[in-house]
Amino acid sequence: MPPVINLSSLGNLLTYLTAFFGAFLAALWLSLVFWTLRDIRSRSQDRLVHILASLVVAVLNLPGLVIYMILRPRQTLNEAYGHTLEEEALLSQIEDRPACPGCGARLRSDWQVCPHCHTRLRKPCTHCSRLMELPWQICPYCGTLAPGVRTEGSISETEVSLG
Repeated sequence: MPPVINLSSLGNLLTYLTAFFGAFLAALWLSLVFWTLRDIRSRSQDRLVHILASLVVAVLNLPGLVIYMILRPRQTLNEAYGHTLEEEALLSQIEDRPACPGCGARLRSDWQVCPHCHTRLRKPCTHCSRLMELPWQICPYCGTLAPGVRTEGSISETEVSLG
């Protein structure tokens, strides 16, 4: 003989399953609302946007979450700050490199001649061979006078022979 199913116990089982499923859906709904609030806080500082994003998900549930995912800012505030720092670092590296006075090309600090337009940028010291700027008349590293520079009291041999 087949087992007899008691309809009252089956009704109680369905009540418990419905209550469990309802509690699960309520927990899922609340977790979506709180997740949305935490996510929008990491992406925006505007409190009105925080409230509106949470309300969209609270009222519309899963369709609201899809709408939020489409409309939310692409980057978090930390990511945007990191990208800003990277851009500033790159710009400072570009600005730190000197430019050629002839053609404006970016140069290295140890170049004597611009490789693009062949403009002379620096001259080597005759004594220590370190690079000096063109207008310098004395080497700041070793104190040697640049070629062709006179000291105040000295007279060159050509001046003596002419005089």
